Amino acid sequence: MSNLNSQISNQCSQTHRSGFVNIVGNPNVGKSTLMNALVGERLSIITSKAQTTRHRIMGIVNGDDFQMVYSDTPGVLSPNYELQRQMLEFSRSALVDADVLLYVTEPQDTIDRNPDFLTKVKKMASAGTRVFLIINKIDLTTQDTLENLVAFWHTQLPEAEIFPISAQERFGVDQLFEAIKEALPEGEPFFPKDQLTDKSERFFVNEIIREKILLNYDKEIPYSVEVEVESFQEEERIIRISAVIYCERESQKGIIIGKAGSALKRVGSQARKDIEDFFQKQVFLQLFVKVDKDWRSNTGRLRHYGYDLT
Repeated sequence: MSNLNSQISNQCSQTHRSGFVNIVGNPNVGKSTLMNALVGERLSIITSKAQTTRHRIMGIVNGDDFQMVYSDTPGVLSPNYELQRQMLEFSRSALVDADVLLYVTEPQDTIDRNPDFLTKVKKMASAGTRVFLIINKIDLTTQDTLENLVAFWHTQLPEAEIFPISAQERFGVDQLFEAIKEALPEGEPFFPKDQLTDKSERFFVNEIIREKILLNYDKEIPYSVEVEVESFQEEERIIRISAVIYCERESQKGIIIGKAGSALKRVGSQARKDIEDFFQKQVFLQLFVKVDKDWRSNTGRLRHYGYDLT
């Protein structure tokens, strides 16, 4: 009997869980901050500006007996041009293949921002998908407000499990992580155990540069640019990178470059430091600015920049 118990114990201990954990929600509720906190790596752009994430970005967390495949998605919005339409498609795709869906909200969020998308989330929960309702940024609200929010979301998503957290302060993140792990279905890993993401090195260079543009320019400029790495040469002691910042207007080009190139130099210096931290290696970064007129509404140019249009 003791041998049988030992065999059962070993089988239980060897059970492997694996699944897709997709993060969705309205713009600027902290989805990327949560993704990075759960993954433990800085994979998604984090700024105070809305609509910073444009792609569906995957981060993979591995343990001996589990693999969590996280996806950060663009904030759900009503599209005004072709790029935003594709961003919305990335978010909708996350509703199709989720084993665990994290619907992120925060105290200032309102239920009427995207009622159609929320209706789809409700249908998923009713159909049996594990849905976790994340109330983020609770460090910015009161206990009474939080209790009212929890009660409200219980009425809206009765099948969902509710997790009040602060991703920025990492409050509640560890408990959420454990709950996600327990919710994963049993199965073999989808990716090699040493893989961190599905994106290339060039992709993350693009994202780091774009983040610095978001932080250094106002109004429409950050949303009118795309970044493309033209060359990425890794040598023994240094990585040499050449990248182009594309904008839609000649007037925008002048603003991005700045007087005597000062603005572009600032972006390049900030980006280079973060790229060095990311790769743990010295980086030589060259930045150029070019005009690609109305690229956000041009399906051919969007495909060129890596947006797989449906």
